[in-house]
Amino acid sequence: MARIDYVEPAQASGRVNELLDKLGHKNIFRMLGHSESHFQTYARMGNAIRFKGELDPQLREIAITRTGILCQAEYEVVAHKRLAREAGVGEEKIAALDEGAAADVFSEAEREVLRFTDEVVMGNHVADGTFDALARRLDPTALVELYLAIGYYIMTSKFLVTFGIDMQRD
Repeated sequence: MARIDYVEPAQASGRVNELLDKLGHKNIFRMLGHSESHFQTYARMGNAIRFKGELDPQLREIAITRTGILCQAEYEVVAHKRLAREAGVGEEKIAALDEGAAADVFSEAEREVLRFTDEVVMGNHVADGTFDALARRLDPTALVELYLAIGYYIMTSKFLVTFGIDMQRD
C-alpha cells in the first residue's frame, strides 16, 4: 500500500495531466506527479534510456530487470520482464534473471552485462576485470547508456519500494 496518496488528476496541474495521459496513469507516475518538474525530467530521461540510445534493447532489458530483482522492486521486475519479452528476450533467459550471470542460458555478452549490473547495483566499485571485459564488447556510447540505464532503474526501483507503490495489472 502506498505510503502517501497518489496524485489525483482532478487536483493535478495541466502538465502533470499531460504526462499522465501520455504515460498511462500508472501508479508510479501518479506518485511522481507530486513534483511536476521532477516528473517531467524523470519522464524525459526514461524516454531517452528506452527509445533513443544505441544500446541493444535486449541487453538493456536484461540489465534493467536484473536491477529490479536486486533492488527487490516487484513492480519494476514485472514491468520489465514484459518489456524484455517485447524486446525479444526468451522466456528461459527471463526466468534465469534471478540467478544472474551464473545461469548457463546466457551468452557471454549477456553474462558480462549481468556481472556489470550486479557490481553497479550491489557495490561501490566495478572491478577492473568486469569493466574491461564489457568495454571490449560495447563501444563507449553503449557502455555509458548501460550504466545510465542501471542507475536510473536503481533510483526507480528504490522509489517504488520506498513509497510502497501498488502493483497494477494492465
